[in-house]
Amino acid sequence: MQHGTTLLMVASYAGHIDCVRELVLQGADINLQRESGTTALFFAAQQGHNDVVRFLFGFGASTECRTKDGGTALLAASQYGHRQVVETLLKHGANIHDQLYDGATALFLAAQGGYLDVIRLLLSSGAKVNQPRQDGTAPLWIASQMGHSEVVRVMLLRGAERDAARNDGTTALLKAANKGYNDVIEELLKFSPTLGLLKNGTTALHAAVLSGNMKTVALLLEAGADPALRNKANELPAELTKNERILRLLQSKEGQRKS
Repeated sequence: MQHGTTLLMVASYAGHIDCVRELVLQGADINLQRESGTTALFFAAQQGHNDVVRFLFGFGASTECRTKDGGTALLAASQYGHRQVVETLLKHGANIHDQLYDGATALFLAAQGGYLDVIRLLLSSGAKVNQPRQDGTAPLWIASQMGHSEVVRVMLLRGAERDAARNDGTTALLKAANKGYNDVIEELLKFSPTLGLLKNGTTALHAAVLSGNMKTVALLLEAGADPALRNKANELPAELTKNERILRLLQSKEGQRKS
């Protein structure tokens, strides 16, 4: 077998519980790791085979084994949205605070994939809603970037920091404005995020105007974004577009402010 892959790993990956049982009863080493660090439990968890996961635990599978990038069975199950497996792993002592070497937690990976049921389970099991990756990316930021508005809503209700900025100074709102994810923006606006100048020298309104999404611009203006704020390059939002409808929208807001 290649790179230290065992028959037990192959059977666990494929979810062949009968083969898994036979191999284990014949004495297969359950916690053997491939060159990459993956185990039979990791493969079963990644593929969502809860029956295999439960069986392996019955024979002493360890939740501690890590892959080369810091991956564990819990991180894999969370990344692929397997709620039942996540529940089984947590019951058997998996560490909810496991992180990949880049800092991504189980909650972060579930947020990236938009797996609401996994996210709810992790949060009610004590996952930290604001734990960022090493580059400063919080779970709320990644969910906003991926357009998962339901996830954004649940995380905000569970105490996600609405204005948490990545190391590059971007916030969840800026990212959503940049991509034109209006349902995400609507959820964020319920929690009054900052509409002013960010650490990276721009505003969500500048990003929305640049992206050319009329509805995004309208949402931000309605929420009180100021069209007279300049970015660090000294540009007004209106100077970033040739779109007549967006320009009219910005001007009418500007007129309302003056009166």
